[in-house]
Amino acid sequence: MMSPLPLLSAPPVGFGIPLPLRTNYSVWPYQARFRQAAQAIATGIFESLDEDLHPHVYLLALPIEAAGLDDDELPAAVQFEPEEGALLAHHFEQVLERGRVLQLTHTWQPTDLDLESEDMLRRKQFGRGVRQAVQEVLDELDVPGKHLSFAGWPVPIGRHVVMPVLQLNRKVYNSYPTLQPNRYYTDGRQVSNSLIMASILRFNEDCIKSLTEPEPGSGLLIRPRETDEIIRSAGKLFMDTPAQDMGMNPAATKLFATCNTISSLRYEGAEGVGKLLLARRGHPNLAEVFALTCPTPLTDYRAVRKLLEMTTADVSLLADGENVYALGRQIGQYDASREDLFVISFVTHYAWEFQHGGQVLMRAHYGNPSLPRARLNRTKFRRDLRRTFELTDAAKIEKLWDVVLEASRQKHGTLLVITTEALAEADRLKLQCTLVEPVPLTPLITRLVTAIDGAVLLDPDAFCYSIGVILDGKATGRGTSTRGARYNSAIRYVESSPYPCLAIVVSEDGLMDVITKESVANGE
Repeated sequence: MMSPLPLLSAPPVGFGIPLPLRTNYSVWPYQARFRQAAQAIATGIFESLDEDLHPHVYLLALPIEAAGLDDDELPAAVQFEPEEGALLAHHFEQVLERGRVLQLTHTWQPTDLDLESEDMLRRKQFGRGVRQAVQEVLDELDVPGKHLSFAGWPVPIGRHVVMPVLQLNRKVYNSYPTLQPNRYYTDGRQVSNSLIMASILRFNEDCIKSLTEPEPGSGLLIRPRETDEIIRSAGKLFMDTPAQDMGMNPAATKLFATCNTISSLRYEGAEGVGKLLLARRGHPNLAEVFALTCPTPLTDYRAVRKLLEMTTADVSLLADGENVYALGRQIGQYDASREDLFVISFVTHYAWEFQHGGQVLMRAHYGNPSLPRARLNRTKFRRDLRRTFELTDAAKIEKLWDVVLEASRQKHGTLLVITTEALAEADRLKLQCTLVEPVPLTPLITRLVTAIDGAVLLDPDAFCYSIGVILDGKATGRGTSTRGARYNSAIRYVESSPYPCLAIVVSEDGLMDVITKESVANGE
């Protein structure tokens, strides 16, 4: 019988890739390692949400007054990691005092008196006061600037309290719709008003967990969570907000998991499509068509999926966060500032959207939440056009972008092929396509020609020459079995084409890809 391996035989799991240990540290020996690991996690999270958010993490260390210092020891000072590019320290010299004032003036209440000692409550209140005081300074320094800064939680390390500060691109952050900002639970925890804010809160939680480990950054830390896991947990946290706004217990409603499960179910082979309106019964902007004698719990997933079959474009299921109580419709002009009427739109199989006030706040596909952004990055698309066609004319680029945006709304997916020899290729493939008189694509025409199977062939001037094209091309083994025929045929065609060529693939599952010769060669 083999003896078990000793527990110490496995090497410690590091928090990120270690940097060489610095000897000229200002707070603790592993501060550079820790910041690098936090930066790597932030990059993974926020570039997955939107690669233009450009996250940047630095550490702010505030000095704690310590008694019993030796005569040759200087008082601790405000420190930054990294030191280069740090904000001026004098802005933060009074934040600890300001934090103590906020600690005493706010009426934060513990979530459970039986679980929190007075000392624990006092430390939490102090932490929230300091975090808020630092955030006030950051808000002042950010105006007017390209970034928004978000203070993390202060953790005592040596003679300082250390907190991570996350910076995101202001313009990109503000481009997404949100619920009301700057709202807090009674215990001082912040209410997430968007998926980005929920991700910030989850990122801060991971930083707290790691900063409270012995010698943070030394390599003796827990394994950090995967990016997808953090974003999923952010989606769960964000869906606590509508439950809270409707007076429900977020922990009991579990709206994120509920919506995922309902969207995953089929009814007699058909995918679920329809809307669920979340509001308290009797809401002035809801009219019931007919009510259920016995409301159906949202956790009775199959029953709710069956009821969803009765919905139409005008009639939706009405639910109060716990039960579906009727079928009805929205009426009148909803005042979005009330923030008490939300829409869950089941788009297709295992895909749904969270909406408020006519705006999509979050999408979820196969349980993975995402922002309601254009699924194609505009900057990258412009760069691909320049590399492939040497196209720099702003008007032509804008016209092609409008065509691509309209094509991205095609629910059943589509394929656009842009090539300099679109006319010649339309003639070559005339037996496996429908030729059209050359026509400049407008949003309306794009919507019409992408409604049928096959590719749409156009030139860099956005003139269309054929539709419903069945593409050809040599199989080179560069495709992938995890993607459909549309994606793989586009790869074969682009790689085989002797002309400058670019393909935009819109898949039924919502994925969107730009395929160029360069991306195929690099295996992207």
